[in-house]
Amino acid sequence: MTDKLKLARDGDVAVVVLDDPPTLNALGPRLCAALVETFGELAADGRARAAVLTGEGRAFSSGANLAEAAAALSAGQDLDLQSLVEGFYNPLARTLRDLPFPLVTAVNGTAAGIGCAFALAGDLIVAAEGASFNLAFRRVGLVPDGGSTWLLPRRVGLARAMEMVLLGESVDAALALDWGLINRCVPAEALMPEALALARRLAEGPAALSSARRLLREGLDRPWSDQLAAEAIAQGAAGRTADFREGVAAFLQKREPKFRGE
Repeated sequence: MTDKLKLARDGDVAVVVLDDPPTLNALGPRLCAALVETFGELAADGRARAAVLTGEGRAFSSGANLAEAAAALSAGQDLDLQSLVEGFYNPLARTLRDLPFPLVTAVNGTAAGIGCAFALAGDLIVAAEGASFNLAFRRVGLVPDGGSTWLLPRRVGLARAMEMVLLGESVDAALALDWGLINRCVPAEALMPEALALARRLAEGPAALSSARRLLREGLDRPWSDQLAAEAIAQGAAGRTADFREGVAAFLQKREPKFRGE
């Protein structure tokens, strides 16, 4: 864990906060590694049934730490960006995608570059009215990474994805909601209450939510027949859970179910 990352718990909900306001929560290698470690531990200990990822201060994340890159270039050093992406950004992208519980991203301000990619990694995305999303890699002569070229066109379609990437224009929260890029746009003061409320609803859900999020994500690239087979396998596993038995009992007794994630 780094001092630029905070972890709190709200019952069954884990709250992970990027905490480096002076850099607008820039995502350098150490912070990415700390996020992989933190989410890995949350997945392993089994106590969290949902998580919220947000940023401290004015930004969700300003993206990569370009100050470090500029210093290296000024010193005449070559930057191996492929190794940086493969060693730090890709492991974090995979970690967020493969979580055994739902993830809510609470975008409190600017989400730029790789920060935008990880903001879009949430299963549900809530943004403050003053937040913005920017994949302006073109401004520094680079291409989008962190899985954003996979995520973005699937969320908003190819035409809007091309506009965001090729023109490098910022999309504010209201427009992001209109495009279907995010799920909620709320006043700044309501951001964390809304994100936590959604996360609590997810945490109160059945164990099958983990399989449901995986089916939806993987189904984007599966043939129809393969997806039907995957659904059947997941349904078989869900049918063996205590949550399924509780759900059926609650339905017959005309009451709300009390799931335990088991």
